[in-house]
Amino acid sequence: MYDTATRRAVLRLVHDGLTASEISRRTGVSRATVKEWRDDPAKALRSGTRATCPRCDALPSLPEPHADYAYLLGLYLGDGCISPAGDPAKAVWALRIMCANAWPGLINECEQAMRAIRPGNKVNRVACSGCTEVKSTSRHWPCLLPQHGPGEKHLRTIRLMSWQEEIVNECTERFVRGLLHSDGCRITNRVRRPLPSGERWYEYPRYLFVNESRDIFELFGAALDRLGVAWRYSKPNTISIAKRDAVARLDEFVGPKY
Repeated sequence: MYDTATRRAVLRLVHDGLTASEISRRTGVSRATVKEWRDDPAKALRSGTRATCPRCDALPSLPEPHADYAYLLGLYLGDGCISPAGDPAKAVWALRIMCANAWPGLINECEQAMRAIRPGNKVNRVACSGCTEVKSTSRHWPCLLPQHGPGEKHLRTIRLMSWQEEIVNECTERFVRGLLHSDGCRITNRVRRPLPSGERWYEYPRYLFVNESRDIFELFGAALDRLGVAWRYSKPNTISIAKRDAVARLDEFVGPKY
């Protein structure tokens, strides 16, 4: 049974264009197994992720794919939680993210991201009143999402680990998309202007992000700054993005929920 680090090393060498024979010589993995993983990379990851994870390997690596991780992290910080699942002695944890039924595309995207990060674990949908809980169980969710802790997020410190910052800096758009898909929205703002000729109404698109955690606000604001998106606090618990070019920039990779 090859560990996850070995499997990922083989896939990296495959990506670099090495032959099965050369990869076998470098890694000690049989040529037949190398060919099997080359033809079905997802199978290599599925087979190696049940018992371990990239953060628990002897040489920790970043969760992959990075874009899916950044998106899932954003969803978790907004509408997610991690809680014990089943027998506490087995130390299995459930990642649960609540998604409104009004946006089935968001539910699908959430499920796809969970499967990508833990391809060896099942993902289930649990019907709730007006929403769907997307759920996946694993021993490794707390180490993959170390912001887990007792109590509500806005009552505890939320800081990213250095390896998470590396992913978020690389995939900032996906991180912002996850945050806005969880605790944000794109709306049409209507403003009334009294004029001598009578009232006039103006409409313009606007993004809002609502949260109670100052730490999560700082993460969101810093991400917007990296993308060059202007923002401001419209309320103590709300960030508003309303300038035309800022909205247009978010529309490139977020847009209305679907």
